[in-house]
Amino acid sequence: MIDTLSPDLLHRYAEARIPRYTSYPTAPNFSADVREAQYRSWLASTCSENASLYFHIPFCRAMCWYCGCHTTLAAREAPVLRYLDCLCKEVELVARCTGGPLSVGYVHFGGGTPTLVPPEQLRLLMADLRRHYGIRRDAEIAIEIDPRTLTGEMAKMLGACGFNRASLGVQSFDPAVQRAINRVQSFEETEAAVRLLRRNGIDRINFDLIYGLPLESAESCLATVEQALELGPDRFAVFGYAHVPSFKPHQRKIDEAALPDSEARFAHSRAIADALVGAGYIEVGFDHFALPGDPLAIAAASGGLHRNFQGYTTDDADLLIGFGASAIGRMPQGFVQNEVRIPEYQRLVSGGRLPIARGHRFTGDDRVRAEVIERLMCDHRADVGAICDRFGADSSGLLGSAGGLDRLEGEGLARRSGSVIEVTDAARPLVRVVAATFDRYLDAGTTYSRAI
Repeated sequence: MIDTLSPDLLHRYAEARIPRYTSYPTAPNFSADVREAQYRSWLASTCSENASLYFHIPFCRAMCWYCGCHTTLAAREAPVLRYLDCLCKEVELVARCTGGPLSVGYVHFGGGTPTLVPPEQLRLLMADLRRHYGIRRDAEIAIEIDPRTLTGEMAKMLGACGFNRASLGVQSFDPAVQRAINRVQSFEETEAAVRLLRRNGIDRINFDLIYGLPLESAESCLATVEQALELGPDRFAVFGYAHVPSFKPHQRKIDEAALPDSEARFAHSRAIADALVGAGYIEVGFDHFALPGDPLAIAAASGGLHRNFQGYTTDDADLLIGFGASAIGRMPQGFVQNEVRIPEYQRLVSGGRLPIARGHRFTGDDRVRAEVIERLMCDHRADVGAICDRFGADSSGLLGSAGGLDRLEGEGLARRSGSVIEVTDAARPLVRVVAATFDRYLDAGTTYSRAI
């Protein structure tokens, strides 16, 4: 069914630069109009029975050349410890500002490499969290892991602290690809990390794979999947490499001539998808895969899937608080983002300040468009009329403003029945293109990743 898209259509839209829509509006649309005073006001009005927490640990031992995250190298432990001191202080500062107790169902540690944190410091941070916030007994507590740096001591501490999900960066098991991206990681290292985690009670395992890397081929992608399946993860996230050397200078170390073109990228992405589906995984959204009994697959089938800065999720919290340099939070009133520069983040927090650098206050029809985009991204279908009714908005006006929707319908990427918009089966890998028609902030001059 994928082949019903013509090569010309596929090439044209696969090359399009489109947001990943882990938020709406997206981060490039944030501004310095939202700062600390606004955040304090929003926190003071908060009393949530459904909150999530995100912690950003922006340190790595070595730089992977494909990386698009906010991270820095830390050869010594001292910078990490100074940062953790500020992180604990920020946890306390935010807790003092909230309007009431929070019930937390999701906690996520991202990076960087969160497991560079000394185990004892992680224990102290988790103790602070439980002291200041209501972490539910059934909360999902997840952490991103570089298998090359995971120690037995850290795995034991993760289990003792209540972590129950781990996302392991794999990317590719092809040695040539690994050398080309400066991330040499053997299958044996990854297998050892999985065993350590499971031995300590962390049996919910996610793997991250990347297509579009230098020297990658369809054969190497399939070989990576075959090896990864031996370790039995519950979920896969399969991302397209975003080559933006003007934004991430270390990506200049990657040989652009070795990068696959858009047709090859598409072929590689579908080869991975077909292999995972053939192995019994359910395709969730456009880049996640989960075993049939996994909560993510169940949510996708029941219409309960959501999308946030960690990608596809079952997290339906109306409040997400971000901690750490560059972390983004989502409040009922809008988005906030912490200072990206680590020294400035630390200076502000050490002075008792909430380190907000920018954000976005929801105005106009932001919430309506966000809901339409999320449903398209999660379900490949959005009942625009029903969504507008819930918000008291005009569906005809919203549909009329969706620039390019008629063209996409004519080209077979979307279909419309009354106020219901659906992404066609053939166009599901291009769902971001359809979602973008409802983005009133979309700026052609902003650097986004390729649609595929």
